[in-house]
Amino acid sequence: MTSSGAKLSIREKIGYSLGDLAANLIFQTLMTFLAFFYTDVAKIPPAAASAVIFTGGMLGAFFNPVMGAIADRTNTRWGKFRPWILWTALPFGIMAILAFSVPDFGESGKIAYALITYILLVVVYSANNLPYAALSGVLTGNIAERNSISSYRFVAVMVAQFIVQVLLLPLVLILGDGDKTQGFENTMGLFAGIGVLFFVITFLTTKERVIPKPEQKSSIREDLGDLVKNKPWISMLVLTIFVFITLALKGGTYVYYFENYLSEVHIAVFLNDIGFIRFIDGLNNLLTNIGLHGFQWPEDAPTSGFSLFNGGGIIFMIVGIVFSKRLADRFGKRDVFGVSLFLSAVCLLVFVFYPPEAIGLVFITQILHGFFYGLTIPLLWAMIADVADYSEWKNNRRATGIIFSAMIFGLKAGLSIGGALVAGILAGYGYEESLIVQSPDVIKGIRHLMSVYPFITFSIGVACLFFYAIDKKTEVQIENELNKLRDSDSEKS
Repeated sequence: MTSSGAKLSIREKIGYSLGDLAANLIFQTLMTFLAFFYTDVAKIPPAAASAVIFTGGMLGAFFNPVMGAIADRTNTRWGKFRPWILWTALPFGIMAILAFSVPDFGESGKIAYALITYILLVVVYSANNLPYAALSGVLTGNIAERNSISSYRFVAVMVAQFIVQVLLLPLVLILGDGDKTQGFENTMGLFAGIGVLFFVITFLTTKERVIPKPEQKSSIREDLGDLVKNKPWISMLVLTIFVFITLALKGGTYVYYFENYLSEVHIAVFLNDIGFIRFIDGLNNLLTNIGLHGFQWPEDAPTSGFSLFNGGGIIFMIVGIVFSKRLADRFGKRDVFGVSLFLSAVCLLVFVFYPPEAIGLVFITQILHGFFYGLTIPLLWAMIADVADYSEWKNNRRATGIIFSAMIFGLKAGLSIGGALVAGILAGYGYEESLIVQSPDVIKGIRHLMSVYPFITFSIGVACLFFYAIDKKTEVQIENELNKLRDSDSEKS
């Protein structure tokens, strides 16, 4: 291995983080709006939408181990992982546009088109995001620097999440001139163009430093054998699955919660009382005065409430991210992650008790949830990078790609299961997009999707951490011993 304890420049950290911003413009849209897009925009029946999300997502997820093995065995003058970010940038953008387009087909044709484009999108996502994630494990072997990279990276994630969860629905209405079908296609075209540019910047500004020894040779069977014996990896895999099940469950339900459960009248009163309506009126007047007549914020209380609800949560997630590194450096990633995840789960559970008129309490709880979950955000991928170090420490072989591929598989599996559960549970309760007012059973299902189910899945994730052996003391031991080994190998070469 090369000497790998180097500190990274701010330029490189920002350049790396832009890749996550690019990917999350698409990923956050999938997590938050895919079920809604299929049921309410493409007019696919909820049960069929559930099947598409689950089948397409899982088929794409199983590509991850293959991609991990390919990435670990890629050898170019740019490294193992950086080239894939460049090679997949344009295909990723194209597939994002196609997946959120609605062809003029019948119902069966739309379902087939949705399944094919979704599979292709998640496959390209794997080929792009798996090497991107693995790259964080080879930029440096310095744990403090990895924590710092994660903080930069997930501030970028929050920026993307803010754009998607706060601005996407208004952008859809603006860019589609009220037509959600055209609006989604145009908005994804905008996101795709930005994403391709940012992926290129990530490729140009980063460098791989933790490089396997030339004599390191291992078969896929040996790599998989190392994984099976790696208990922290198993713990993180299960944790990742349940975290992303939860994110897809709650994220995919928000729009239904605002459209069908919360009182539109009380949302409008709340927005007026806090000055949001006056702010939007001023913004619309400003846009009109500079000639942007087509860029007026929609006059729709649930859309505005949904955007502000997400915005408040995201702002406080960013606050949590700011505190995350400091707490992790002091107490260790595992303990900070577990406590914060449990507190965020409790905040989600509270939603089940709120009546449709309790708009203020809904917003306050979302802010608290955002802060506690924000503390966990930078730590997940930093912990996975630590798992790669743990494997090298135990086996004297590094297999960064396949370790990260398994985690991306967990991410995809969780996203697919969670997204399918949103559409499937709504179908089970009898959701019908054409109805202005849903049945009491559907309303009950929406409330539970916002609260009870996410609390259960987050709590299972917390339980997984009891089997994650890399505490603060072990982190330091692994870092010191691997750096000595790498420096020794560097001197020999």
